[in-house]
Amino acid sequence: MDVIYGLIPSMIFIGLVLVGLLFWSIKSGQFDDFEGEGHRILMDEDVDVKPVVNKEKTTQSSAKEDNNKGE
Repeated sequence: MDVIYGLIPSMIFIGLVLVGLLFWSIKSGQFDDFEGEGHRILMDEDVDVKPVVNKEKTTQSSAKEDNNKGE
């Protein structure tokens, strides 16, 4: 029974600290954008996107250049 006299004030103190942390996180903007972070994970910003080269046009144009050089 003596333990409860120490537990009640300590739980009230911990609860007040947690409520303070909740209000601090709300003020600092932690809960402003829920979906943006989820979409940001899916986007890979580190990789450079290279343009796709059509191989058929490249081989045709290089074949035409070879034919023109031979003439």
